[in-house]
Amino acid sequence: MRDDGVEMHDEENGVRRREPAFNLPGSLVFVLGLLTLVHAVRTYVLSVPADESVLLRFAFIPARYAVPLADQDLSWLWSPITYSLLHGSWEHLLFNGFWMVAFGAPVVRRIGVTRFFLFWCLSAIAAVAFHTALHWGEMILVVGASGVVSGLMGAAARFVFSPSGRISRQFAHLNRRLSIPEALSNRSVLVFSGIWFLTNFLVGVGQVFGSVGGGGAIAWEAHIGGFLFGFLFFPIFDRLDSEARRD
Repeated sequence: MRDDGVEMHDEENGVRRREPAFNLPGSLVFVLGLLTLVHAVRTYVLSVPADESVLLRFAFIPARYAVPLADQDLSWLWSPITYSLLHGSWEHLLFNGFWMVAFGAPVVRRIGVTRFFLFWCLSAIAAVAFHTALHWGEMILVVGASGVVSGLMGAAARFVFSPSGRISRQFAHLNRRLSIPEALSNRSVLVFSGIWFLTNFLVGVGQVFGSVGGGGAIAWEAHIGGFLFGFLFFPIFDRLDSEARRD
């Protein structure tokens, strides 16, 4: 069997049918399309001054919150969410898109469209809140959906791993949600989370003691904030909670 789909058996009718390998939820396709459209417009349509204006109004800047809100425009209100729709490069967008497909799909299938968009907004806010706590008052422009993607990873860690430690692409969203103690004693979750945190720690160390490339620094603190939000607060969004899935 080629690895381009999943072969399903219908025992009742005695037929076989194939499920597409990339059967993404429509809401996730919409988000990916929106992110692509936004970056394409910024890259190919807007002038440099216009794009700089977009960044100043819609990117997240910690320094905004060290200034009285009455002395500035309303960018402080929406930028903790809108920054997640902007990206620094096509590579940045493709990287986030790849991991969003991998971990966003099971989360969306589990919690539904409305809760997914609410999760997006709150995880974006949580990510930059953690970042701001470590960079208070600094004039840093933060863009990208990495904080949200990290939140999706944290949320997925609560349920995607089967007892064998494997992830079923089609049925992971139906697994029982692990309580926090269960998750912290699950080998697959610990290995996954450990590698994730180690990678972000090394990125942070590299930026502190090394040089930052022309593409700008990686907001690894926002990644941690997003992951912790998704891992700790996923039960709030879990619509399967009423079906005997409790912490």
